[in-house]
Amino acid sequence: MKALITGASSGIGKAIAIELSLQGYDLILVARNIQKLNELKNQINTHVEVIGMDISKEENCYDLYQNHKDVDILVNDAGLGDCGHFDQTSLEKDIQIIHTNIIGLHTLTKLYLQNMKEKDSGIILNVASIGGFMPGPLMATYYASKAYVVRLSEAIREELKKEKSDVQISLLCPGPVNTHFNQVANVQFSLDGLSSEYVARITIKRLFKGKFYIIPGWKIKIAKLAVKIAPTSLVSHFVYRIQKQKIITTPKRRGMYRP
Repeated sequence: MKALITGASSGIGKAIAIELSLQGYDLILVARNIQKLNELKNQINTHVEVIGMDISKEENCYDLYQNHKDVDILVNDAGLGDCGHFDQTSLEKDIQIIHTNIIGLHTLTKLYLQNMKEKDSGIILNVASIGGFMPGPLMATYYASKAYVVRLSEAIREELKKEKSDVQISLLCPGPVNTHFNQVANVQFSLDGLSSEYVARITIKRLFKGKFYIIPGWKIKIAKLAVKIAPTSLVSHFVYRIQKQKIITTPKRRGMYRP
């Protein structure tokens, strides 16, 4: 059994890697930070291959697939974020977010889904966010990118269901999680974040039960329900208020997350 995980050098991706290893999976760990990947490799008992790669570049996604087609689980966890007024944040960063959160994930999902459907087996886990269900003023590009992941995954699920395929797609939508993302994406959360380890345990447990929506934490489940029934204008107003409270203005901490 083999799993490929992008964004595996820290946070949720790292914790999922450890959890899958405990389940007996050999791992292919992908991220830009090869040093952190090697550090993680030393903590894992199953076979691990580390790949230093930026999946925001389409050609890298193709190379990754061509060299590592035979996997049982694909975890698309790599992601970027930034915070601030849309007209004031960096356009270059916005484009990098789109290339990583949307184009990279889309490319890998399509390539591996085609391969898995040929075998009629396999699991794809796309990591989105509770923010994918709502507008995201002050984190507009990030929220919009996660909305893309949500809708893409929902559509693929229905196609697989209609085809009676044994391939599974699941969608992880966490709320605040205590990861490196919080420090370098210009935000801090008013709600207490869950630990990456807890999120990973819940995720793998529900993944193997065949669940599609995986939403760790009862507060976030309530938030998803509230967003579904509340007017969009009210949700947008509420999100703006809480986002404004958590923007970090210290210059040295302004930046962008890249696992």
